[in-house]
Amino acid sequence: MDDYLKYWKVIRQYMKIKYGLSQSDLDMILFLYSENYFNKDKFDEFTRLVGWDSQRFKRLQKEGWIESFRKYDPHAKRRALYKLSFKGKRMVTLIYKYLRGEELISETHVHNPLFKKNKRYRDAVMKGAVIKLNETIRQQQRHAPE
Repeated sequence: MDDYLKYWKVIRQYMKIKYGLSQSDLDMILFLYSENYFNKDKFDEFTRLVGWDSQRFKRLQKEGWIESFRKYDPHAKRRALYKLSFKGKRMVTLIYKYLRGEELISETHVHNPLFKKNKRYRDAVMKGAVIKLNETIRQQQRHAPE
């Protein structure tokens, strides 16, 4: 049975907290993952769907999620092109691995901010959900045919 999205909310919340992203930023990075190269117009086109933030492009660039592929060249009449950085691609790859049950989310406070002490109630609930998600993955791995 395909139930990849059963724990999507848990994985999404974990990634947002771990990387300090808003929901709109995460949506943008997920969209850009399949775009090899894009220009600012393509970025703005999708930004209208996820919620306008005039600083998002510069912020994602500054934080290392987007990098320049080709600079603007007025003489050759070439527009600037950008791409998702290695950091961005790595994060999306991890999301897919979590969804497919190929990776466990860390249950240590060193690697997972949800497991730090003195967190909010919502984070404690998410912590419990991470433990449940990992247990489900472990059970699937034990019952998987070799």
